[in-house]
Amino acid sequence: MVEIKNLTKYYGNNPAVRGIDFEIRDNEILGFLGPNGAGKSTTMNIIAGYLPSTGGTVTVNGFDITEEAAQAKKCIGYLPEIPPVYPDMRVEEYLFFVAGLKGVKRAELKAQVESAMERLRITDMRRRLIRNLSKGYKQRVGFAQALLGNPKILILDEPTVGLDPSQVIEVRNLILDLKKDHSIIFSSHILAEVSAVCERVVIINKGQIMAIDTIENLQKSMVANTLLNLKVEGDKDKVVRLLKDVRGVKNVSDIEYVSSGVYTYKAEIENESVRKDILSVLLNNDCNPIEVTMAKLNLEQVFLKLTEKGEKRTSLQDLLTEDAATAPASENPYDNEEA
Repeated sequence: MVEIKNLTKYYGNNPAVRGIDFEIRDNEILGFLGPNGAGKSTTMNIIAGYLPSTGGTVTVNGFDITEEAAQAKKCIGYLPEIPPVYPDMRVEEYLFFVAGLKGVKRAELKAQVESAMERLRITDMRRRLIRNLSKGYKQRVGFAQALLGNPKILILDEPTVGLDPSQVIEVRNLILDLKKDHSIIFSSHILAEVSAVCERVVIINKGQIMAIDTIENLQKSMVANTLLNLKVEGDKDKVVRLLKDVRGVKNVSDIEYVSSGVYTYKAEIENESVRKDILSVLLNNDCNPIEVTMAKLNLEQVFLKLTEKGEKRTSLQDLLTEDAATAPASENPYDNEEA
């Protein structure tokens, strides 16, 4: 287990991480999400022991990452966004080198290197110079080094960057398989990927945690968590006005032309019962609803909702019921990470 308590990081007077708290449970896959400059990579670097914090604590399997760094780091396998590979070394040579740095016993060296190469399907590249590998294969080598030493905790920062679709599926399946023996935290640009493998997600924005929960619970906790897709025949401006006047309609967006007098609309509503009121209002005002379908917010929509505001809110409800606005860019000049 990893426990993060009141973690803070400043670069000069610029806050990158602002007193965050969360934990990574045993044999859990935790997604770590946030927009550019949110503080994700900074937080992951601190957890891995690569970057000192300004305040707060990180405890890995009972070891403080600052006070008991050597013991804590033995429990961690880390794949940063840019794989830490040496281009002038051969794949197998590099992995033996990393295993030695991690203190893997001589009797286990060969078996661990072979296992890591097999798991990442790079055995046939063992004699190749890393500089001659494609970006995808370099990423695999970086992933392989994270597995050496059998760490209990895996920290994966964009583990599928540079991989083709089939390789992404392989890595996704690998992460699910690794859950049996490891606790995993990873960030990813691909929110569908997070939905497929993560049990819980942490959403961070401007160095502050906006939500921690399962994807299902986040969707349920949204005040306006239902989307109504409408295709309506009638004057566009009139339809929009009617929809917005219905009690329980939170937003009307994505208005698209279909054919003469027919448009599609996306209405965000508080609950499914609002649908009846919408249909009644449209029909009573000579607007003909041709198609009506319901859909829940997916992870991407939840993520966008939670990161629309840059300021921390006292509750999830407060955050979601306010008007949307673009979150300001991070003030941290050193934390130009990708989402």
